[in-house]
Amino acid sequence: MKELRAFILAAGLGERLRPITDHLPKPLLPILGRPVIERVIARTADIQVKRIGINLHYKPEMIREWAETFDQSGEIELFYEEAILGTGGALKNAEGFLSSSFFIIHNSDILSDISLGVLIERHLSEGNCVTLAVHDHPAFNNVWTDEAGRLQYIGKAVHENKGLRNVAFTGIAVYSPEFLSLLPPGKSSIVDTWLRAASSGLKIGTADFSGCSWVDIGTPAAYSSYVFNALRNEGEIIFTHNSVDCSGVQFGANAVIEKGSILYKGASLRNCILLPGARARKGDHIENAIVGPDYRIDLQEQLSIPASLPSGMITEAMGGSSDDITMALIGTGGSDRKYYRVRCGQKTAVLMECPEADPDYQRHLIYTHFFRRYSVPVPALLGSDSANLNPGSPMRSSVYALFEDLGDISLYSWMKCNKQGRFVEALYKRVLDILIGLHTVVTKSVSECLLIQSRIFDYSHLRWETDYFVERFAVGLRGMQISDRGLLEGEFDRLAKTVDSFGKTLVHRDFQSQNIMVMKGDMPRVIDYQGARMGPPAYDIASFLWDPYSPLDDGLRADLLDYYIAQVKGYNGGSFDEAAFRKTILPCRLQRHMQALGAYGFLSRIKGRAYFLKHVPRALRYLKEEAKEAKGEYPILLGCLEGMDENLND
Repeated sequence: MKELRAFILAAGLGERLRPITDHLPKPLLPILGRPVIERVIARTADIQVKRIGINLHYKPEMIREWAETFDQSGEIELFYEEAILGTGGALKNAEGFLSSSFFIIHNSDILSDISLGVLIERHLSEGNCVTLAVHDHPAFNNVWTDEAGRLQYIGKAVHENKGLRNVAFTGIAVYSPEFLSLLPPGKSSIVDTWLRAASSGLKIGTADFSGCSWVDIGTPAAYSSYVFNALRNEGEIIFTHNSVDCSGVQFGANAVIEKGSILYKGASLRNCILLPGARARKGDHIENAIVGPDYRIDLQEQLSIPASLPSGMITEAMGGSSDDITMALIGTGGSDRKYYRVRCGQKTAVLMECPEADPDYQRHLIYTHFFRRYSVPVPALLGSDSANLNPGSPMRSSVYALFEDLGDISLYSWMKCNKQGRFVEALYKRVLDILIGLHTVVTKSVSECLLIQSRIFDYSHLRWETDYFVERFAVGLRGMQISDRGLLEGEFDRLAKTVDSFGKTLVHRDFQSQNIMVMKGDMPRVIDYQGARMGPPAYDIASFLWDPYSPLDDGLRADLLDYYIAQVKGYNGGSFDEAAFRKTILPCRLQRHMQALGAYGFLSRIKGRAYFLKHVPRALRYLKEEAKEAKGEYPILLGCLEGMDENLND
């Protein structure tokens, strides 16, 4: 078989996207730092396309400049059109490039997860002249096919033949080279040629991909929606191109800053996209907009409503009426809980929605009261769905709690724009002060909260974590066959007994950068604390200072550890054994990173949150370093780890 080629239609004026396309051709619209055309090209990698043709007309010099710097530039051939030729004319213009074998055509403004391999297989197995990828999309349905999926008509008019099916063309198709001979020179309509081919007896087939993800980014609303969804699918709330200095800028969720934007300290950004040439000056508050060098396009923020809106609880806590309430989904994290930002007039709060059987719901409320009593900076509880906890009360599918709004920026997100060491160290010390308080002052009074005091992070929980690592990461994610499973279990038993033997304080148990919110003025607050237990304090230190989400310089980490120890020693006096404490850190690091890797495997494979995979390489690197540093105490574990590549290819 001769090599498969692809042709990307990129000549259009992008009129629906003006004024954005007054400055950029549509194929070069950036999506999280990457032009949309590169995302289309990436889709062809799985079908081993060797050469890619691209037609161009509008702002051709910009597309040429991009093509010259693209890392697959040697595979690209450009076809300039003095006047737009239409799809039929574009293919005829590239006939010499396309005529050697069947080829795939893809619109440059279509992003989907349609399987191009399945489309090609259908084309070849049915012996079609053309195979159109179609789907049921009522707003665009105008392709009429018979029971065999063969094209019969094009148009919105309803046909009397009830045996026909009405679907939409996705902008993706496979052609056999003989189709090119049907096209006249110059400008021509591809649709007219399809119909002529079908009427002459050639097979114009379809492959139905209804249910697949498909987006036409041809309008500002569609483009921004895709960008924000892409951000969410990567597990992020902000994106800043690495060429942009974003220090001193206040961020909220869904802030996308593309290459060529200029930010000034004191600007505030939320739910916006800044495109090349955009400026955000000191004092500017940009929200719900796409901004370019000389334009602003207002956006409608996507609102959401929980499964069973507890409007009475909200209005009681915030005032106003239910008609004043608006909500937007702001995150789900790694759990099955959902969080909404509630607006009622000028006030905001965060609504937590939990499955009604969530065992952590009531614990979360009780811990909140206890922690706030001892000035642990957790969000204030403004209201709770307490009626659902009373026997005999009508149960909803979900239970709710309303909390103080801590904003959108976690320490993890804050670190993306704050790289200067003195600011990082100062904030990390403020966070450590919170942890020191938990491990000392709050621990001393833990008898006032029996629910925490009775929850012990002991041998059985530690062994659960290492089993979780094996099942969800080593076997479940990496597909390892562990021949020495019994010996490995023995090492895990020894590790769990060692960690369980350490002195215990109150520990957060997931004290990492995504669970620290940073409010205006760089004030840290703590969330996701419902898993707190009595356990070894070094487990929290391992979680925070060796956090795979937010790596620290070795020197800074050592300084922060010294700071923690000095402060705890100052509180505990002579009762604190520094040397003994330092010996607890390495076993707790081993334990913590196995837990984290197990969680990444579970969340990515079972929960479908693939964005957790990007944190695997650093967590695995930490774990390998720790197993080596343990000086042969865990040789089976070390052998398993040495066989794991830190980079995931899937």
